[in-house]
Amino acid sequence: MREVARVVLLDQDDRILLLHGHEPGDTADDWWFTPGGGLEGDETRAEAALRELAEETGITDARLGPVLWQRVCSFPFDGRRWDQDEWYFLARTTSTARAVEINGEGLTDLERRSVAGARWWSCEELAEAHETVYPTRLAELLKRLLVEGPPSRPLVLDTEIV
Repeated sequence: MREVARVVLLDQDDRILLLHGHEPGDTADDWWFTPGGGLEGDETRAEAALRELAEETGITDARLGPVLWQRVCSFPFDGRRWDQDEWYFLARTTSTARAVEINGEGLTDLERRSVAGARWWSCEELAEAHETVYPTRLAELLKRLLVEGPPSRPLVLDTEIV
C-alpha cells in the first residue's frame, strides 16, 4: 500500500487547484486530480504534501492546514495497479495572481508523460463539470468544506477501486 499525501489547495476566492492528468500515451484517457504523491524516505505526510505541491506546481507559499479526508483507492495506470492510502490536507495560498504553469522541472519522468496542466476551479464549476475528477465526490466535499469548515477529524471516504 503506497502512502500518499494530497493537497486541497484553495486560493483567496475559495477556488481549488486541480492538475489535469492522462494515461501516458493516451491523452483521451484523462482526469483531474489534486496535487500530491507518495512519501519519500522518512518524511511525514505533511512534509510530503508540501514537497509534492512545490514539485508539481511551483507553489511554495501554501499554508498547510488539517487533514480533511482519508481514502483508500486502487486504479490501473501506466501498465500497473496502484494501491494507495491517501490523506488530503487543506492548504491556502495567495499565489493565484498568475496561472500555474506545469514546467516539468520538479516532475518525475512519469509525471512529465502524464500531467497536461493545471486549472483553478470554483465550487460551482466543479459541480457542473462533465470531466472525470478524483476523488469522485470532490465537488460535494468541497462545497461541504466551504460551508461548514474543516471537519473536527478527517472524514473517511469510500474506497474507490477502478
